[in-house]
Amino acid sequence: MVQKPGSIVHVEIASNDLPRTKQFFNTVFGWKMQEMPEMNYTTFQAPGAPHGGFTPPQGGMPAGTLNHILSNDIVATARKIEQNGGAILVPKTEIPKIGWFAVFREPGGAVLALYEDMPKPRASRQRPAKKARRSTGRRK
Repeated sequence: MVQKPGSIVHVEIASNDLPRTKQFFNTVFGWKMQEMPEMNYTTFQAPGAPHGGFTPPQGGMPAGTLNHILSNDIVATARKIEQNGGAILVPKTEIPKIGWFAVFREPGGAVLALYEDMPKPRASRQRPAKKARRSTGRRK
């Protein structure tokens, strides 16, 4: 299913005790986990979308849940957020080989994030070489 901009596409749970949190969600809800040690991150796959990840609290933020909203252009969306009374807390930041995120606060105080996919390399379409026409020896 293709997600449209503005859709919640990722849920991040920041925990002060990652091993206990991961065990809890696996035991209670059966979520499948995949460790990403190079990022100190664990993704989870819930039975339905959106999926997400577990992380220790980042940048002085408390433990809690951070919903990521899909954006086609984080810089442009961040500009709209600021023009409409929101604040950017973490600017556009790369998630290596995956995409980018930014964290913002909306005017009522809720903290959320934006997510932008990294463009996928296009498979080169190689056309088969044209076959040479055989000459029949006849002229038109």
